[in-house]
Amino acid sequence: MPRTAGDVVFVDGVRTPFGKAGPNGLYAETRADDMIVSVIRELLRRNPALPPERIGEVAVAATTQTGDQGLTIGRSAAVLAGLPKSVPGYAVDRMCAGAMTAVTTAAGSIALGAAGTAIAGGVEHMGHHPMGSGVDPNPRFVSERLVDPSALVMGSTAENLHDRFPAITRERADAYALASQRKVAAAYAAGQIQPDLVPVAIRSAERGWGLATADEPPRPDTTLAALAGLKTPFRPHGRVTAGNSAGLNDGATGCVIAAADVAAELGLDARMRLVDFSFAGVDPEVMGIGPVPATEAVLARNDLTMDDIGLIEINEAFAVQVLAFLDHFKIADDDPRVNPWGGAIALGHPLASSGVRLMIQLAREFVGQLDVRYGLTTMCVGLGMGGTVLWENLNG
Repeated sequence: MPRTAGDVVFVDGVRTPFGKAGPNGLYAETRADDMIVSVIRELLRRNPALPPERIGEVAVAATTQTGDQGLTIGRSAAVLAGLPKSVPGYAVDRMCAGAMTAVTTAAGSIALGAAGTAIAGGVEHMGHHPMGSGVDPNPRFVSERLVDPSALVMGSTAENLHDRFPAITRERADAYALASQRKVAAAYAAGQIQPDLVPVAIRSAERGWGLATADEPPRPDTTLAALAGLKTPFRPHGRVTAGNSAGLNDGATGCVIAAADVAAELGLDARMRLVDFSFAGVDPEVMGIGPVPATEAVLARNDLTMDDIGLIEINEAFAVQVLAFLDHFKIADDDPRVNPWGGAIALGHPLASSGVRLMIQLAREFVGQLDVRYGLTTMCVGLGMGGTVLWENLNG
């Protein structure tokens, strides 16, 4: 029987405050699965019109799917959160774009009518599971020159981007990083970020119990002089530093998406509509360019240009990666459409969770910009990929 895909809408999203990975970070003694459980429970609390038994899927991404991020994290987190046992769940891995892929995959089920609503998100505890821990790359990658050896080191791929685009200097990357820090500080001061943070109980054997209520990574006192003095760990006399890159972080994100007609039936807010999405592959050694072909594909399919896009939430894995995207589309470094409340250089990038942070931030920004119809969430992905989702503002 022929079927027509239906509209999918973003209802609500929340995230934990992001922490610094490591023994002194917020979540050093907090389990990853408990973090995503906090997110799921908060989504249910904030959306009482959503009957838990009507949730059709729980899709949770993690890049390192072992330990407290294993056991099919989408299903195990659903059970731990107290959802009915009838609600299924699954795990997703597309490295940094894990949560983005959780949303687009669950949206496909909703669009075809296999589910009416879904919870989708991601979690990454990089303190418990450092990037690449437990991985055993096949030696053929290097021995057969399938990829350049630098492709397996994300910071090195960023240095490669600087090589490819010499107009993107370290000074320019540092200036972009400083702007990100300042925008996050301004957004916090204006109360723009706090409404989407779920407080998380945290425990320390030394300090006892506490409550995480704000992001740990931002450095509002950052200066250009301080950034200029940082070391370049990926290459002698390089251009990529800890200051113009996202850090190593812990955090979880989640959102409720639904069929438009189901959202209307249940009385759920429809904040933005998923118009289209694309994932694209690029040379792994310059993975940061991935958002460019992914975005080009989405724009072309929908007969749009970048002039039609009123807001852009791009993940700031590295400043050079964002600047390469901006240069390609002839967008100024300080264009007010781009990450108006700052990005991952200041807030952090807990790998698989970050895609939904972009969506949460875009949905909140849409509310105050009724003249903006379309927005993008886009990011680069390890091993040479990019992902882009096109959204329509439903607040006008």
